[in-house]
Amino acid sequence: MRQEAHQTSAFPENSTEFFGLGPYRPVEPLPPGLIDMHCHVAGLGGGGSGCFVSAELRDNWRFGLYLRSFGVSRKELLEKGDSLIAGRISEALAGSKFVGKAVLLAMDGAAGSDGSLDADRTEIYVPNEFVAEAAARHANLLFGASVNPYRKDALKRLEWAKEHGAVLVKWLPSIMAIDPADPKLVPFYQKLVELKLPLLTHTGKERSFSSSNDELCDPDKLRLPLSLGVTVIAAHIASTGKYHGERSVDRLARLMPEYPNLYSDISSLTQLNKLFYMKKALTRPEFSGRLLYGSDFPLINTALVSPWYYFPRLTPKRIAAVLREKNPWDRDVLIKQWLGTPAEIFDRPRRMFGQ
Repeated sequence: MRQEAHQTSAFPENSTEFFGLGPYRPVEPLPPGLIDMHCHVAGLGGGGSGCFVSAELRDNWRFGLYLRSFGVSRKELLEKGDSLIAGRISEALAGSKFVGKAVLLAMDGAAGSDGSLDADRTEIYVPNEFVAEAAARHANLLFGASVNPYRKDALKRLEWAKEHGAVLVKWLPSIMAIDPADPKLVPFYQKLVELKLPLLTHTGKERSFSSSNDELCDPDKLRLPLSLGVTVIAAHIASTGKYHGERSVDRLARLMPEYPNLYSDISSLTQLNKLFYMKKALTRPEFSGRLLYGSDFPLINTALVSPWYYFPRLTPKRIAAVLREKNPWDRDVLIKQWLGTPAEIFDRPRRMFGQ
């Protein structure tokens, strides 16, 4: 088998680029004890979890896919409780050869005009209490909190999250109806800085839910929290979508030299709908030293991700090795490692979260 070479030439963003040979960068050994900093959980309210999913999403074709990727059924959740999902995530994670821990992400809902949860406008809700309890019960799960800043008690919720071990705060602005550029959020951002809680926020187009206000995920809206010193992790390198005629990923890349407190992650970038974005993440100089390893579980456990999508960047021998792996995290890590993800990207979550 030939030795795969580092590609230095630039290909246009089309099929010619995809069929270039070899990894995007030289393949490096993996550091030990990886942390997946982008792992989702959900529930239907079984066992008094407080979780819920909107009727629109439950009736959407995506919902069945999500349940299968979690390895559960609707009936099981209602009979055994939503903690079943967290337990199965922990169990699968314990079987990984490479990933030792994962940040399990809560998901707050939309807030009404009175500052309370607006269930009618909330597509998915995963309470902080549910995720914090799961992290306390499973040593390989870390608590990723979620607080809508328009909550009337948002600052107290942040303090509670920190006291209960949260390592970051997660937003999905287009679903939670959050405008990151809203000056009203300055006290919230100042509290994040005080508590030393990074903000992991979705950027770019969002198509995992039945509806989405993509305008709120424009990377340029992150200037306000960045200017106040918040450590911001813009998810998925803002991989898809356009704003004002400019690609979302380009808008994010432009911010990187301006703000040393801006990071991004490589979660979801090996999905079928994002085939060219791993190359951008690994080769654009703006992202150097700013990326973290994340998986976007459970989507790595679906047909959206396959080593075959990267033939011949991955050799047949490596494709076969990935396919032999039963553990979803090990498959995810091997694909990304063999595409040339540097060791420092795999190791950055451990260092950022002090694990």
